[in-house]
Amino acid sequence: MVFQAAILAFAIGGRELVPVWADEFEGDRLDETKWSYRTNFWGKEATWFARPEDGAVVVSNGCAHLRIVKTSDGGYRSPQLQTGGALWDELSPKSGHGVVWPFNEREMPKFAFRYGYCECRAKLQSHKGWWSAFWLQAFANGATLDPRRSGVECDIMESFEPGRHIVHAFHYNGCGKEYRKFNAQRAPYTPGPESAWKKSYPISLGEFHTFGLLWEPDGYTVFVDGVQSGHKVGRGEGEAVSETEEFILVSTELMGYRRDGQPDPEVANAYEAGDEFVVDYVRVYGFSE
Repeated sequence: MVFQAAILAFAIGGRELVPVWADEFEGDRLDETKWSYRTNFWGKEATWFARPEDGAVVVSNGCAHLRIVKTSDGGYRSPQLQTGGALWDELSPKSGHGVVWPFNEREMPKFAFRYGYCECRAKLQSHKGWWSAFWLQAFANGATLDPRRSGVECDIMESFEPGRHIVHAFHYNGCGKEYRKFNAQRAPYTPGPESAWKKSYPISLGEFHTFGLLWEPDGYTVFVDGVQSGHKVGRGEGEAVSETEEFILVSTELMGYRRDGQPDPEVANAYEAGDEFVVDYVRVYGFSE
């Protein structure tokens, strides 16, 4: 590994953080030994998620440029990159030999880790109509009601509107009635379509920023541009810390499709403007022995 521990020459409990995985996005194409394209959404094909052949990820000048592409039928797609895959995306009941099995064929994760520090340096999108995110997900979030075993989704950065990112959020117990959420800002969560927008923070456009998560057995700490953002969380009331391996996602998504299968009108404007989510690197550090 050629990268250095930059902001976090942490020494925690006598242990230092050492490089374990990275993508510096060198060369002229995405390294598909490290990344897969997420193409399903909760057990169904997501027609608005880009495929490798769509050309929605361009690697140049040491960065991955995630873009909106227009399809032959007049629709739009944008990419979601991941180093593993969640079981709930692969739900697809099939029968064979008299046996019903609820999952598609799956592949081994390309990378997953437990505990350490992960960081993404990125330049956020500047037009409405789509959003960007850097997050961790467990393979079977919600498979049990013990998030230590089944994992916690860690939304390190989500930008739903240009120039702002929402509170760093952590989700567990799936997405049914047992769903639970907590925030690094320990802000109260009010269910409803506007809840994610009630507390967000400005961030400059046209510049690179770093977003990092320190994941320890006793909690999560988020950093933005090298500065702690919010509280260390995970052991408070209603909070939890994953004790299972999780994979990385660097993703974009077009607004509107989840609602009614059609793109938000702003998607076309962002596409015509050539808007991008630009990722300089993703790096992961683990604790030394």
